[in-house]
Amino acid sequence: MADFQFDPAFILAPDHRPKLAVAEFADGIPAVDLSLPDGDLVRQVGSASRDWGFFLVTNHGVALEKRRRIEAAARMFFRQSLEEKRKVRRDEGRSTGYYDTELTKNVRDWKEVFDLTVADPTVVPASPEPHDGELTHWTNQWPAYPPELS
Repeated sequence: MADFQFDPAFILAPDHRPKLAVAEFADGIPAVDLSLPDGDLVRQVGSASRDWGFFLVTNHGVALEKRRRIEAAARMFFRQSLEEKRKVRRDEGRSTGYYDTELTKNVRDWKEVFDLTVADPTVVPASPEPHDGELTHWTNQWPAYPPELS
């Protein structure tokens, strides 16, 4: 068997690795119900994000068949070569698209993402400063393949 070396960019420092001996697991992944009143919804998202880092969304109104088509198209997109996926790469000037070099605690994440916005374009504050008032427009970029994503 050949020696395999991991790229050091993917190796988390020992201080940041999970302490499996002391990890506590709840009964299940938290579910966030989108039909809740805004205040309760915000609390559920905040709690699930803080305690788990992710959650399952319920009562979102997206039909099962549509979810299946989106998942199939996503699988087709992510099976493509890196060169093809990077044709719609996210960068400083484009907040949507493909990305594969996210960092957590200065270590490369083992994931790929395709970010998009629901409203196209989406208008967002350009700065976290509330008095700034400057706005930016996020516009989706779509890959040529699969055509179901464009």
